[in-house]
This record gives sequence, C-alpha cells and structure tokens, in this order.
Amino acid sequence: MIAYIHDGTFEGFLSSIYEAYYNSIKPEEIISKYDFNHELYYEPIFINTDENNAKKVHDSIIHKLGEDTLYNAYYCSLCSDRGSNTLAYKYIRLGFKIGKDINLHLHNDIVLSVIKMARKVNLESHRMLGFVRFKYINNELLYSSIEPDNNILELISPHFQKRLSGEKWIIQDVKRNIAALYDSRELIFAELSLSNSYYHGDFLDEYEKLWIEYFKSAVIEERVNPSLQKRSMPKRYWKHILEMTKSYE
Repeated sequence: MIAYIHDGTFEGFLSSIYEAYYNSIKPEEIISKYDFNHELYYEPIFINTDENNAKKVHDSIIHKLGEDTLYNAYYCSLCSDRGSNTLAYKYIRLGFKIGKDINLHLHNDIVLSVIKMARKVNLESHRMLGFVRFKYINNELLYSSIEPDNNILELISPHFQKRLSGEKWIIQDVKRNIAALYDSRELIFAELSLSNSYYHGDFLDEYEKLWIEYFKSAVIEERVNPSLQKRSMPKRYWKHILEMTKSYE
C-alpha cells in the first residue's frame, strides 16, 4: 500500500495532494508523520513540503470549492483519528468533481465524516484555551506544556500571541515534540524536545503559589463533583494543569 507521509503541517498535506495529482505513483493513503507508525503493509513515500505547490492547491480549493471546504479540510487534517488525512484528501478530490455545493452532500459518508472530524478538532482547540497553564523559567520566559489529542498547537497559539503580546513564551506539545515560540515580536513553530524533569520539577514560582492558594480557597468541599469535573476537564489533561496536580497534595 502506497502511503504519502508529510511533515504534519497543512502545507505538507497540501504538498502531498499536489504530488498525488502529478506524480505517477498514486497514494492509497496520506498520513501525517505524527500518526505514521511504520506498519509493514505500508510502502511509505516521504513528501517534502513545497510552499509553491501548497499555495497552488490552497488557491485552487478557495477558487473552486470555497473557504468552508478549505476550513473543513484543514481542521480534518489536524485530527489524530486514523485515516483523517486520507479522508481529507478524498474530500477535496470529491469536491473537485462536485463543486462548491460539496458541503450540502451530507448523505455522503466522506463529507459527513470530514465535517465531524473538523468539529472535533475545533472543539478541542477552544477547550484547550482554558487549560493552558504557564510557569516562569528564570523569571524571563513563560513555558507551558500541553498534550492534546489532536494537532491543535497552530490553532491556539494566535490567542496567546494577542493575550501575551509583551511576553516571551513557549507552548510545547509534548506528544508531538513541537512548540510555538514567541519572542514578543514573532511567532514561529518548530520541532522541540525539552526535558520534562527541568520544566516539571517541584519548584513553584510565586504566581503559581498564589494560584494554588486561590484555587484551594475557592473550593467548597461539600460541592466537589468529581464526575462533573472529569467531563468538563478531561482527566487526560490533568498532568499539565497545575491546580489538578498540586492543589490536593
């Protein structure tokens, strides 16, 4: 089975689509490197990201299919569900046959599945905005670790660029070893693997201590509802949320 493997960016995904149209070796699947597990039945072809080719596909989608279709394909490509990139590829290919009305074809399994995946990614990105916790490193750099289900770092970072525009900060997706780095002027994304022991040690800065004390004082023990808490704040996120790891020690 031929599988195109890209670098995990949307530009990499669009570059793969370009290659799928113009390369004589056609893929049966397109997979982000973050979701590729080197299964024996795959014959992988690693696709280099080409910004020019990606832009051609991007502009063609906008012109022929509309912004909603581009949005759905983009968010679906960020989903960690198995086959999400292949599904987004089939969705775009179907769109070029149907035209701008593609999103009205909800009876089509491809269209419906893409829209569901896009909504799933959008939901997690909005939820994660409330779960990011920063700590000061050497009193000059804000650092936060996250471990989202989906590849949403690129979606949430502009929010913090606006909210913390005068700060230097890093948000690291430790599941994928990528990070958003902001130096109070420019936001960039890069591969980054940092030592958890250094950034997740027992040391708490003064702001973290104040936050923990506030959280403890705000809790009404008689009204603690663990089931509701787990639904509102999924337990798989807790190890990166300060008040959940420190408040009840």
